[in-house]
Amino acid sequence: MKKSNYILLFICFLSSQLLQAQEVKESKFSIISFGGIGYGIVVNDKQPNYNLNSNNGELLLNYKVNNKFGLATGIGLNELSGSGFNANGNFYHERSLIKIPLLGTMDYPVSDKVKMIGNFGFFAQNIVKDNYRFQNTVEKDNFDGWNFGAQIGLGFVFKMSDYFSAGINYSGQSDFSKFKSTNTNPTDDKQKIKNLNSIGVILQIDL
Repeated sequence: MKKSNYILLFICFLSSQLLQAQEVKESKFSIISFGGIGYGIVVNDKQPNYNLNSNNGELLLNYKVNNKFGLATGIGLNELSGSGFNANGNFYHERSLIKIPLLGTMDYPVSDKVKMIGNFGFFAQNIVKDNYRFQNTVEKDNFDGWNFGAQIGLGFVFKMSDYFSAGINYSGQSDFSKFKSTNTNPTDDKQKIKNLNSIGVILQIDL
């Protein structure tokens, strides 16, 4: 009888340890989403440079390699707009870009409720809309194709629950390669966007 009690006691102890291990086990995957507003500089080879305002956001799936570092990829959208001028006159420029990033991530706890999230890596992006609005005409698709660049991000989030955190975020990026003008572009130029900085909100959901 005592032997069966010892066995029962051992099973209860083992079960409690397994349940505790399951409770503290962290998921390897998380979803990180951030968006913000800012501005960048359009750098042309032949025409004057000008600034564009930015509304951007990214949705990433993050895999934790260990407690501090991970790898992430996903999709981003950037809406650019602003005024400038070239050889054809003054214009209002609207551009939409789809971005695919490949990032290394960092997850560092500052306190029990606050942690720092960082990322650094590279991206490829493609122009999906490109309109230059002059006084009497609209020039569409002056530039197209893909280009490449690097980005960095840093956010501080507050732990709302065991699976959800939210906070503020800074992100910056610059293009390495240039967009080429299309056959319809009267200026026949090349351009890239540098020093695109934005501040906004960041969300993290542990899966």
